[in-house]
Amino acid sequence: MTSSGDPSPGPTNRTAPSPLVDSRASYRSATFLLPLALVVLTVLAQIGYPLATGDARDRVTVAVVLLSACAALAHATATRGVRYAVGFLVIVSGIGLTAEVIGTATGVPFGCYQYATGRLGPALLEVPLLVPLAWTGGMYPVWVVAGMVAPRTAARVVVTAAGAVGWDLFLDPQMVSDGQWTWCATHSGLPGLAWIPVTNYLGWFAVALVMGGLLAVWERAAPDPVRSRGRATARTVPVALFLWTWLGSALAHAVFLDLPWSAGYGFACMGLLGVPLLVALVRERR
Repeated sequence: MTSSGDPSPGPTNRTAPSPLVDSRASYRSATFLLPLALVVLTVLAQIGYPLATGDARDRVTVAVVLLSACAALAHATATRGVRYAVGFLVIVSGIGLTAEVIGTATGVPFGCYQYATGRLGPALLEVPLLVPLAWTGGMYPVWVVAGMVAPRTAARVVVTAAGAVGWDLFLDPQMVSDGQWTWCATHSGLPGLAWIPVTNYLGWFAVALVMGGLLAVWERAAPDPVRSRGRATARTVPVALFLWTWLGSALAHAVFLDLPWSAGYGFACMGLLGVPLLVALVRERR
């Protein structure tokens, strides 16, 4: 009891923050900063690509692939957990490597082609081990964005495959022009890109369909998303990677790499996802 003249320490709802809560918040902030930093490094490396030549350009290519794959896996870990990220890597890089090994040996499903020797690091059965990591780095933002614009599973898988073909309409002309791989048939491609057969894009669509189907299964089996940040923050990394790949590649091909046809094809095909994405982002800001 206190006298009527003494102030009473009334009830309060304030509680001191737990050190454990603070440490978790700091950890979660760090997990989101890492993929953002990797995206920035990826962009800087890609900006350096047109400025480099010879062995230096090969090193830039390796850096771009490693950084983009690490950014994708770091973001997957931050938002879905380590188990999901490992599963994504196994599915996409595993199928990518298998398709590439079969492709270089038999010509199925992409067509007859071969990689340059010794330019992209160690190889397995004539396929540089960097290549399956490139599949992971490139497919991750396409898969996430496809889920934003086509949330139904079947539509998401098909849209993912279309987005993957759009990405390859940038990737293949750039790498073939740089001599990283060559095709046996050099007169059966799209107008302006005759040296890359149309079978390549059909093969990409088929392989990406398989990847998308397995990823859809993995989405249900893997842990639920980590809800430590808002949805918009959690999507920043894949959206930034997608927009940079789409718009940045179109600009680079048209202006710096003298590949205007691939600039147009890639811009149009990736735009199947990019335009709905931009519309959705604008609507969210209203």
